[in-house]
Amino acid sequence: MDLFGPTSVKSLGRKSYCLVVINDFSRYTWVFFFSTKDETTEILKSFILRVENESITRQISAPRTPQQNGVAERRNMTLIEAAITMLSDAKLPITFWEKAVNTACYVQKRILIVKSHGMTPYDIWHKRKPFIGFLKPFGCQ
Repeated sequence: MDLFGPTSVKSLGRKSYCLVVINDFSRYTWVFFFSTKDETTEILKSFILRVENESITRQISAPRTPQQNGVAERRNMTLIEAAITMLSDAKLPITFWEKAVNTACYVQKRILIVKSHGMTPYDIWHKRKPFIGFLKPFGCQ
């Protein structure tokens, strides 16, 4: 997991921080947005409870190696770069950064292939193919 912020511009929802959590095996990614850094603990507690309540038999562990931290850092950069590109292409103001990062995460879980498994993170995590027929270009009316 990795936390970035505070951003220079607050989002429309008045958020300044983003926490990115990545499953080490499947590379399935969750993003959480919040206004202040001290909200991190509550977000992590509710996330862990949600995953446990879904009765998913997956092991969750804290990052312990520099390589795992590197995965989170690279995913952050990928999400940020995708968000900047989407905002620029849609000619939207930077205050939409939260929506753009969330959309980038959503799409990447469904289209990026995990080389070692030959499947998307969504396939691995949910054990089924995602439906993406409803997706539209970011920023469309």
